[in-house]
Amino acid sequence: MIPVILSGGSGTRLWPLSRELYPKQFLPLTGGDLSLLQATVERIAGFPGARAPLVVCNEAHRFLVAEQMRQLELEPEAILLEPVGRNTAPAVALAALSQPDPESVLLVMPADHVIRDIAAFHRALSIGLEQARSGALVTFGVVPQSAHTGYGYIRADRAGASSLVLGASEKNTKHKAQSTKDSSAFPVLSFIEKPDQATAESYLASGDYFWNSGMFLFKASAYLAEMERHAPDILESCRAALKGAQRDRDFLRLDEEAFSNCRSDSIDYAVMERTDRAMVVPLDAGWNDVGSWDSLWEVGERDAQGNVFKGDVVTEGVRNTYIHAQQRLVAAVGLEDLVIVETGDAVLVMDRARTQDVKQIVARLREAGRDEAQVHRRVARPWGTYECIDGADRFQVKRITVKPGEKLSLQMHHHRAEHWVVVRGTARITRGEEVFVLSENESTYIPLGVKHRLENPGRIPLELIEVQSGAYLGEDDIVRFEDTYGRS
Repeated sequence: MIPVILSGGSGTRLWPLSRELYPKQFLPLTGGDLSLLQATVERIAGFPGARAPLVVCNEAHRFLVAEQMRQLELEPEAILLEPVGRNTAPAVALAALSQPDPESVLLVMPADHVIRDIAAFHRALSIGLEQARSGALVTFGVVPQSAHTGYGYIRADRAGASSLVLGASEKNTKHKAQSTKDSSAFPVLSFIEKPDQATAESYLASGDYFWNSGMFLFKASAYLAEMERHAPDILESCRAALKGAQRDRDFLRLDEEAFSNCRSDSIDYAVMERTDRAMVVPLDAGWNDVGSWDSLWEVGERDAQGNVFKGDVVTEGVRNTYIHAQQRLVAAVGLEDLVIVETGDAVLVMDRARTQDVKQIVARLREAGRDEAQVHRRVARPWGTYECIDGADRFQVKRITVKPGEKLSLQMHHHRAEHWVVVRGTARITRGEEVFVLSENESTYIPLGVKHRLENPGRIPLELIEVQSGAYLGEDDIVRFEDTYGRS
């Protein structure tokens, strides 16, 4: 069984922590040190027969994926790079086409979901695996805990239940009876869009409906056969994109022109709603798609007043509120049902009932061309990070951290000069024809227009302060002559 991790989302509804170039799947949002992506990989590590994961992500996130896999001391089967986003149907088709054995079973999972009860999840996988091996296209339907209007639903045919037994979790006594009934896999009657409140309540009362988790299990050959029947144009584009793919370090870079011509569609619309081979396995395992700040409040550990606090937070008379302080003290008095999120460059305050509307703020930031929609003050790079500390007209100050053994590109700037001061570690500097080493408390100057490079030859992270000065200080004023990471 090959886990296929879909890591292409932008997570706009969790702004300002989640940004376009550092979205939610790379953040440790639910406690502990693991990001959502890492937790997704870890939850299947103990399942019998599970192989190393195959990750599908967009090109801008490739080094984030590679670094987070390295932190887990895990070498993925592959990291497939999408030059443009084309939704989930093509992404899964690429994963299926890349398998040397078409009978391999693919477990498709979004990179940004939470599952609390791993044992129950594994039991559901066991049921799904038997169905998948028999040729079914399996999806996992979350046993609904409420009449939620933010999820799509799956209607199951209980009369067509298989004889397989799923030892579903019965910790929640409210749903014990339903969990007992949900000890089988069921044929799917229909997939349903997000309903209104009255319809959702009727679904909950019926017991025949499940939340659509967006997780799937099937043989590569079965999925490709259904793609050939229902979306042959997408399949042909994916074949061409994979045929023209090139290996780049740890990545498989798809042919950009071929994949750009691919139609965008979800696996639900392209295949699952049309196939007659769909089966649903009920899942009662503490699932949450962490799609909004309200979701994080739901899965967080609440205090006696119903609050979830992260970071340096002091309150008085606050109830049912989520507060996340990233860099500064956040103090609150007399609040109820709010979300407050503080980062180094933005503060979000909103009604907890309107957390879905954050994407409107992100859209306005993009329209205004503001960096806060895309990046944090601390920006990840394959060689380390940089963080903007201060800046004004004609100057900018950054804190740069370079990982041991890594180096920046050989580059030059048309519009700015740079001063570097080493505060920790050792730096090897290339400046024009010179190559020299700087230690702590030593500095150098890089004139405008001079080729230069920064390297860390040591065993500890290199930290330095960079002061830029010039008429234009944008990140696009970089001419690269040589780069270890294949950036143009």
